Amino acid sequence: RHLQQGKTPLRAARDGARQIGFTVVSISLSLVAVFIPILFMGGVLGRLFREFAVTMTIAIAVSALVSLSLTPMICARLMRIEALHAAGRGPWGVVERAMDRGFALLQRGYAASLGVALRHRVFMLLVMLATIVVTVQLYRGLPKGLLPLQDTGLLVGSTISSPDISFQTMRERTQAAVTVIMADPAVATVTSSVGVSSGWSTMNRGFMFVSLKPRAQRDADAEAIITRLRAPLARVAGVQTVLFAAQDMRGGGRVGGAQFQFAVIGQELAEVRRWALALEEKLRSLPGMADVNSDQDRAAPQVNLQIDRDAAARLGVSVAAIDTALNNAYAQRQVSIIYTARNQYRVVLEVDPRLQTDPSLLDRIFVPSRSGRQISLSAVARFERATAPLSVRHQGQFAAATLSFNLPPGLALSEATDIIEGAARDLRMPDGVWLEFAGNARYLRESLQSQPLLIGAALLAIYIVLGVLYESWLHPLTIISTLPSAGLGALLALLITGTDLSVMGFIAILLLMGIVKKNAIMMVDFALEQERQHGLSPAAAIHAACLERFRPITMTTMATLLGAVPLALATGTGAEFRQPLGLAICGGLIVSQILTLYTTPVIYLALERLAGKRHAIPQAAE
Repeated sequence: RHLQQGKTPLRAARDGARQIGFTVVSISLSLVAVFIPILFMGGVLGRLFREFAVTMTIAIAVSALVSLSLTPMICARLMRIEALHAAGRGPWGVVERAMDRGFALLQRGYAASLGVALRHRVFMLLVMLATIVVTVQLYRGLPKGLLPLQDTGLLVGSTISSPDISFQTMRERTQAAVTVIMADPAVATVTSSVGVSSGWSTMNRGFMFVSLKPRAQRDADAEAIITRLRAPLARVAGVQTVLFAAQDMRGGGRVGGAQFQFAVIGQELAEVRRWALALEEKLRSLPGMADVNSDQDRAAPQVNLQIDRDAAARLGVSVAAIDTALNNAYAQRQVSIIYTARNQYRVVLEVDPRLQTDPSLLDRIFVPSRSGRQISLSAVARFERATAPLSVRHQGQFAAATLSFNLPPGLALSEATDIIEGAARDLRMPDGVWLEFAGNARYLRESLQSQPLLIGAALLAIYIVLGVLYESWLHPLTIISTLPSAGLGALLALLITGTDLSVMGFIAILLLMGIVKKNAIMMVDFALEQERQHGLSPAAAIHAACLERFRPITMTTMATLLGAVPLALATGTGAEFRQPLGLAICGGLIVSQILTLYTTPVIYLALERLAGKRHAIPQAAE
């Protein structure tokens, strides 16, 4: 623009850098201020995004330094007005002239519509207020998740059967489930295991890894494959098979049977088991939950031995002798070591395994008395059949039962947690039993609690930085007024595409808070310059600023928008992790570009009028 005014390249570069220098500093410092709260974010999410915030901060600082030093030098040395005219006559001249004419037409349309907006300021203020209200309502109502579910090409599965199952039967049922999975055309290989080696401490559970074919060779993503496998797997008798997609980042330290977990915790084991199983049944009956399972198996058979101490004392049998007899019969007791020249052999005392499977054979165990006689165990004890859990888990000092679940299509994690809490309230569990979400579900709750604080801290940091730069408390409000439109666009983009508001979408909103305000900064800087150096009124100054800065605002918005399009349209393994970031940025930029071009000048004039009234009151008093 300065070259077209007839200035030399060096003078044009100096004047352009001087005119835009404060704007660059304001945009850069306020953008860095957005990432300050992320640097102090606690928990897992804080550790996850701290490097991101540091990288962005350093990149912004270096970019601002280059923009104020290297870029003007390159413009002074390389840009010539003759070269610009020659470029217009080259092969691309027709395209360039067409784009210039189109942009000029767009600018004239904006000038006409801006005049209408400035004449109806009250209406534009109402539009601004409606933007804030709708943004808040969308944030509250949009389904939320921690991280997007990825299609990594790997599924993790669990098989669960009755507690009294044998290893051979469990192996056969697991193999039947593997056969069903292998019949799916999208599955490449399946690896399965049964028993304690799979991470469980019981024989009635198994573990499997399902490798999918490359994305280009299958007709569906991982979640769709899991959905279509549920029906045939449910027809496999005697075993429940649960599949979920393996994720790059998944929180939680327990071995779970599904993607998400929560724990039922209490002081009494019996109460925990009772309410955990009741809640499991309740959740299975609800339509919004999928693949609900628990680490609390149905009670396994158990035999309790009650010692008749009077009879034992009369027959001269000690409790230690009874304990030793049971140990010899069932515990594979090591009784000796045989040493040879080169090896050692441990001798293990063991009853015939055929006599260990039937509890009715307990009366065939004999216990020595003090006189040396062998007394039948049934003479000094009675046997009671009962049930007991196969394993007992704890969380902290309390007994705990872990329930796992998957999300059916169309259900967000935040909605699932609400369903679980509602089911727990309907059961009216006692005060001594409570719920705690684990893994990603727990991290989601923590992030939802911290998100409003982060947004508020980011707004406060931006306001402080801009207030120091402009030495005013009003002009930062004009700039911050552009941020609700960015949030509205981001949330609308996620809503239209059916994408949950995850941490990636929230990071995109924080980025937009730093990016979008550059529109208002460009307008406000130019308007203040026109007021101070040329004596224009606020209305004339902001009108001139809007028209003069329309081209750079549009250019920078389009550059950022096109940079985010590859994220929104990403494909391949793990692309789901990046898509919410691109979608939110694209939606926020589009909506904010439309709204801020009209709301910013109106807010500027409203605050200027407010400032004029505040200054006029003391003068009138004098």
